[in-house]
Amino acid sequence: MEDDLCEALSRSCQGCRLQGGCCFEARPPLSRERIDTLRRNGVPEEAMEFEGYWRLRAKPDGYCVLFVDGKCSIHSIKPETCVAGPFTFDLKEKMLQIFLKREVICPMVGFLKANPEAYDALLETSVARIMHLVRGIPTEEMAEILKIDEPETDLVAEIALKD
Repeated sequence: MEDDLCEALSRSCQGCRLQGGCCFEARPPLSRERIDTLRRNGVPEEAMEFEGYWRLRAKPDGYCVLFVDGKCSIHSIKPETCVAGPFTFDLKEKMLQIFLKREVICPMVGFLKANPEAYDALLETSVARIMHLVRGIPTEEMAEILKIDEPETDLVAEIALKD
């Protein structure tokens, strides 16, 4: 994405009336590659846990352990689903389904719907990051991830997966 678009999306997050709502009760899945990247960049092993799949821990207050002073402390290397932001996914047979969270969940959705260029750019980035994650997670872990309910979302794309 272009730098000015990234800046606009970042401002949208910073102005979130939910104050880090996407980081509350979030336990983003981690591929082995992402775990290695986090460790290489100083994220302690204690920040991660295995509960059916590798994920970031939550603090006692419910926020992601890496949510510090009202923002992500690892923004440049955050997990794929965090990059995808208001886009989330499911797998049905050989299809990757992409869903967009509703604006009540993520205020960025309003910005994206009003800015087709931003929507298309973030969707493209999100699909790429989600595909990367899906390919990097063992099957049994992905089965656990897919059990997570994602209410308040709308299907926006379906992509055939190749073997």
